[in-house]
Amino acid sequence: MKDDLKTLARKFAYPICEEIAGYPMVQERLQIIPYAFAKQKAILPLEETELGVTVAISDPLDLDALEELRLYLQKPLSPVYCTKAVIEAAIETCYRQKEGEAKKLFSDHASSASASQEELLEGYDLLETGEQNPTVRMVNAMILDAIQQGASDIHLEPGETVFSVRYRIDGALLRRDSPPKETQSAITTRIKVMAKMDIAERRLPQDGRIKLRQGGREIDFRVSTIPTSHGERVVLRILDKGNILLGLEKIGMDDKTLRSFRKMIHAPEGIILVTGPTGSGKTTTLYSAIAEIIHREVNVITIEDPVEYKLAGISQMNVNPRIDLDFAKGLRHILRQDPDVIMIGEIRDKETAEIAIQASLTGHLVISTLHTNDAPSALTRLADMGIESYLLSSSILGVIAQRLVRCICPYCRISYTPTAEELADLGLEREQLSDGKLFKGEGCAHCFKSGYKGRHGIYELMPMYSKIKAQVVKSADAEALRKVAGSYQIATLFEQGRALLLRGLTTGSEILRVTRMGQDAAI
Repeated sequence: MKDDLKTLARKFAYPICEEIAGYPMVQERLQIIPYAFAKQKAILPLEETELGVTVAISDPLDLDALEELRLYLQKPLSPVYCTKAVIEAAIETCYRQKEGEAKKLFSDHASSASASQEELLEGYDLLETGEQNPTVRMVNAMILDAIQQGASDIHLEPGETVFSVRYRIDGALLRRDSPPKETQSAITTRIKVMAKMDIAERRLPQDGRIKLRQGGREIDFRVSTIPTSHGERVVLRILDKGNILLGLEKIGMDDKTLRSFRKMIHAPEGIILVTGPTGSGKTTTLYSAIAEIIHREVNVITIEDPVEYKLAGISQMNVNPRIDLDFAKGLRHILRQDPDVIMIGEIRDKETAEIAIQASLTGHLVISTLHTNDAPSALTRLADMGIESYLLSSSILGVIAQRLVRCICPYCRISYTPTAEELADLGLEREQLSDGKLFKGEGCAHCFKSGYKGRHGIYELMPMYSKIKAQVVKSADAEALRKVAGSYQIATLFEQGRALLLRGLTTGSEILRVTRMGQDAAI
C-alpha cells in the first residue's frame, strides 16, 4: 500500500519525504491548524514562505483535504508526500504539551468544580483541544507532563495546607509543580471517575484502571487510592506500551549472563525465577524471555496480577480476588490447557510454589518472580515457605536477581576525582580508574536537574550448578549459597554495578543505593 501511494505521489509530481522532523514548523512545534483536522486527515503544515505553505500529506488522492486546508489558511499549498506513520509522529510532536503548561494551569485555576460522569469518555485523546472543564484540563496537563518526562508513576499527596505532586522518574521520586490545595477534591474525584471507582467512598482504599490515548499511542494507568488524615492519596502507575523494550538484547544483560539465561529459557522443563524489588524491571525481563520463545509449536499461558502488557501469540489470564481466582487456583486450570510454558506473575505462597514445582517436574517450563534481595535468597525464601530442599534442587534451573541503576545524563556528564572514603565504600583502588577519575551529572534541562537520564539493568544470574544443588539439599542458608556461588565466579549485583561505574555509565552513590543489601557480601 505504501509503495502504491508513493507511486501516486510521483505521478502527481509531489516530492517524496522520508522524514519531516527537520522542517521549521515541526522543530518549533507550531500549530496553525486544529489538531482534530491534522489527525483525521493525516496532514501537517511544515514550512511557510512568501510563496505559500509546504504541507505533508499521506494520501495523494485526498484532494478534498488539501482544498479544505487551502481555504482554511487562505494561502497556496505545496504538498509533499510522507508516510502516515511519520506524519502522525510529527503531529504528536507539534501538538505535545508545552513545557510548563501544567504549572500554568495549576496557577490559573485556584478552584474548580468536579467533573461530571457524562463528560468522561474512556480512551479519549489527551491531545484533543477544545473547551473543557478546568479540572479536566489540569488532570490532562498533569498526565501529559508525566508522560513527557518519562515518569512511571504519579503521586498525588494531600497535606494539611498543600496538595503535592511527585513523579517517579528513573526510579526516584521527584517533586513537580503542584495544584492549589482547594483543587484537591475536584482532581481526586475526576481521577476516580476516570478509573471507574466509587466517588462516594472515601474511607476505604480502592483500585481502578484508566485507558487513554496520546496521539497514536495507547497508554494504560493503574490507579490506587488510600484514605489519609488530609484526604485521599492517589497513585497512578503509567503503563506506556510504547516504552517497553522487549528483547533480551535490549534490557542490558552482559554477554556472559545473556548466553546463560538464553540457555535456561530454551530448556524443555524446570523453573526460572526472577527476583528483585518492585520497579526493578522483573516484568520486562519475563516478557522479553517469553517473546523470545514464542512460536507456533509452543503453547504459552500466563497468569498475572494484573496483565500489564498484552503480547500476541500467548494467552494471558488476570488474577481476580473478587471471584476467588488467585494464582494457585488459576495455575490448576492452566495445567489442564496443555501448556508448554507457564509464566506466573509472582510466587507469593506455599500453595502456588508447590503447584509451580509440580508443573516443572511434569514437563513444563515455568517462569516466575519472587521478592528477594539477591539470587541465593530466593532459594532460602522458598525453603522458608515449606518447600522441600530436594524439590528445589531438582526443579529450579536458575535464579536471576536484578536492579535498575540510573545512568548519568550525557548532556551534563563531567569527571571528578573521588575521595579515598568513596573508593573504600566501592571497594576500588585509584589505579583501577581511568586517569583516576569517576563521572557524575551536574544537572541540566535535559535531566530536569537530577543529573541522571535513563536506566540500565544489572543482573546476578545463579544457574543451579552441581555444588549449589548439593548445598540446597544440605541447607538453603543464603550465606552458605553465596559462598558456593562465589566459587563459580558468579558476579554479584554489586560487582555488576561496579563494572558500569568503571565504564562511566553511572555513579558510585547510585550503585550503593540499589545494591546496599548485598554490599558487604560483594566486597
